[in-house]
Amino acid sequence: MKKKFLLTVIIFIAGFSSFAQNKPAFHIAHIFPIRSAGGYDYLTVDSLSDNLYVSHGSQVNILNKNTGDSIGVIKTEKDVHGIALVPALGKGYISNGSLNKVLVFDLATNKTLKYVPAGEFTDGIFYDDFSNKVITSNGRGKSMTVIDPVTDTVVTTIQLTGWPEAAVSDGKGNIYVNNAEKAEVDVIDAHTFTIIHQWPNAPGAGASGLAIDKQNMRLFATCRNKIMIVMDATNGKIIDSFPTGQGADGAAFDSRLKNAYSSNGQGTLTVIKELGANRFVLEGNVVTKPGARTITVDQKTHKIYLSYASFEPAAKGSFRPKVIPGTFKILELERN
Repeated sequence: MKKKFLLTVIIFIAGFSSFAQNKPAFHIAHIFPIRSAGGYDYLTVDSLSDNLYVSHGSQVNILNKNTGDSIGVIKTEKDVHGIALVPALGKGYISNGSLNKVLVFDLATNKTLKYVPAGEFTDGIFYDDFSNKVITSNGRGKSMTVIDPVTDTVVTTIQLTGWPEAAVSDGKGNIYVNNAEKAEVDVIDAHTFTIIHQWPNAPGAGASGLAIDKQNMRLFATCRNKIMIVMDATNGKIIDSFPTGQGADGAAFDSRLKNAYSSNGQGTLTVIKELGANRFVLEGNVVTKPGARTITVDQKTHKIYLSYASFEPAAKGSFRPKVIPGTFKILELERN
C-alpha cells in the first residue's frame, strides 16, 4: 500500500513538473503602435535610461520603454537595421544596410554627428566592451567592420567566408559571430581581429540570432531549421538543442533570470531555462504576434520587447513581403 501511494506521488510530481515547464512564463503587457511606414529589423533597449530604440524603414524611432510615448526620431538616408549604444562616450551607432555606412548620433540630442563607411550591406551591429570598439556584420560583404568610437574611424575589416548575422562578445577578448552561410560560429580574437576558430553549429542549419551567458560561457543561436542550439563558448561543443518555431530569428539572454529566448516569426517566443552550465530545459512557448521575429531584453526590468507588423502577400522572388502601412507595433512582455 505504501509503495503504491509513493508511486502515485512520484507520478503526480513528475506530471506537475512537466506542466510547470510548459507553462508560458510571460504575457503581453502592452502594445506600442508606431505609425510611420517601412520594414523593421533590430531594436535596442537602454537599461540605463527609459529609451527604446527601434529600427523602422529609414529611421530609428525612440520610445519611452515604459509608456510607448515617442521621444524622438533619427532619420537616415537608407534602410536601418541595428542600433548600438556607447553611453560612456554619449554616442549611438546605426547600421544603414544598403547605404554601406554607419550613422553616428548624439545620445543626448539625437542629432546626427557623421557617417562612417562600412562593408556591403551593413546589418548587425554591437559594442564590444573589451576592445572598446563598435563592430558591424556586413551581409553581402561577408565581413565585419571594426570602428573606433573615440575617433569614429574604421580600424580594420575582418573578412569572413560567408555572410554574418548577429555577433556578441564574452568581454574577455573573444567575439562570436553567426556565419549563416557556412552554418558555423566564427570566433574572432578581439586583440588582433582575426578568426581563431570556426565551429559548426550542427544540428543547426544556418543561424541568425546569437546571445551569450558570459558567466557560464554558453552561446545560444537560433537556426533556420526551427531549433536553438546551446554551444560551449570555450570549445565549440554543442551542449544541447531545443525546438523553437517557424521563422526563428532573434535571440536574447537574461543574465539574472538565466533565460534564453528565441523570437519566432510565426508568432511565438521560445523560453529556455538554464539550470546550470550543462542543464537546460524548455520552459515553454509564449504566444506573441505573427511577424514578431526580432527581440531585445531589458536586463534591469527583465521585460522583453518585440517588433511586429502585418504584411502584404509576398511578391514572387521577393526576399520579404512589404509591411502594410500603419500596422507596425512593439510588444512589451512581462513575467507572469
